[in-house]
Amino acid sequence: MKTSQGGRMTVADVMTSKVISVTAATPFKDIAETLINGGISAVPVVDDDHHVIGMVSEADLLRKEEFREQFYREGYRPPLRARLRHPKGRQKAEGDTAADLMTSPAVTITPAASAVEAARVMDAHDVKRLAVVDYNGRLQGIVSRRDLVKLFLRGDEEIAAEVRDDILHRSLWVNTDGVHVEAHQGIVTLSGWMDRRTEAAIAVKMTARVNGVIDVVDKLTWKQNDSTWKTR
Repeated sequence: MKTSQGGRMTVADVMTSKVISVTAATPFKDIAETLINGGISAVPVVDDDHHVIGMVSEADLLRKEEFREQFYREGYRPPLRARLRHPKGRQKAEGDTAADLMTSPAVTITPAASAVEAARVMDAHDVKRLAVVDYNGRLQGIVSRRDLVKLFLRGDEEIAAEVRDDILHRSLWVNTDGVHVEAHQGIVTLSGWMDRRTEAAIAVKMTARVNGVIDVVDKLTWKQNDSTWKTR
């Protein structure tokens, strides 16, 4: 998985770019078939200029009996409170197009936002996916919780290699020949020496930002303690 410059994974790095979308006038049946055939749980609603105006999820469609029967076949009977929980539940149950059924405005994020920020937005809005839009609000992709979870599935060798190549050798303009990197189950240990204490602290901080790193164990020593500034 390739990271953006500086080791900071952005939404653009993990999002799905080939996105199925519908328009406000798309009929209920077509939306249901789009979700079922595409194996997806939600679809963005766009206008004629590809601006995102809402999102229709399977939860929105489940308020209509025919979708429950088609999606879950026989035997699925959600509790009444699940059907009436949404304040617009009755309206959506009677809706026939995406405009009637969609949740609007959609929760969106930009491609340049960090993956961490995307996770925070999902948590704050209690959603499983975000529409990715440019600064004009046009659809660029979709990022899901599953996409973000993949960040923590990187192998230890891949993580250690990124720390050595991108952080120590390219990003830090100092001597890092004395630094040794080990990674085990996402925990990176930095050992050895650096010239200055502040440089060692920066190396630890930048390593912690590498995707897939769960924690950093700092065993670095330094030749010069330049972190204490004396004021006159």
